[in-house]
Amino acid sequence: MIQVLVVDDHTIFRSGLTRLLQDEPDMRVVAEAQNGGEALELVRAQAFDAVLLDINMEGRSGLEVLASMRALPRCPPVLMLSMYPEAQYALVAVQAGASGYLAKDSEPAELVRAIRAVAGGRQYLSARVSAQVQDQLRGVDARPAHERLSVREHQIMLMTLRGMSVTEIADEMMVSVKTVSTHRTNLLAKLGLGSTAELVLYAVRQGLVH
Repeated sequence: MIQVLVVDDHTIFRSGLTRLLQDEPDMRVVAEAQNGGEALELVRAQAFDAVLLDINMEGRSGLEVLASMRALPRCPPVLMLSMYPEAQYALVAVQAGASGYLAKDSEPAELVRAIRAVAGGRQYLSARVSAQVQDQLRGVDARPAHERLSVREHQIMLMTLRGMSVTEIADEMMVSVKTVSTHRTNLLAKLGLGSTAELVLYAVRQGLVH
């Protein structure tokens, strides 16, 4: 039986995954966590065959939690889940040590296949991004600049586009104002922009906002 831990800050999503996997004869959700701290405590306390880890949680991001899990003496295979397109963060997740990455809008059957793959010691990427990720690993990356931002930078970009101040973003993400300012400076540099006004114009041209 594949013992699964689900880590997501949305109760409804966790419950939906639990109900979905109940129909599978070879796997069960045996524990849930709503943040990185709870997830790490559970992984320290018991063994899991697979962890489904949301990449974009409040507080510590899934990638930060993954790094902490990888530092533990016993780290189970981790399948990253995200609302972001696979092409955007699949490479980042794999390079960070995840066993796979799947978008949350994937079909349930594909999620089940992915869980079986990572629990069996294999890597899982969907067919639509596997070749693209291999190209990226070889240094061939044709994605637009905003799709090459880190998870934190992407989150801060979207919050900035919503009109949130640096202080409001820091409160939302539970990090310091200095940390947000540093990420904001880095993301503007990566996009070749010099101000929030230029970021808004870039976002409109890229279809990120309407």
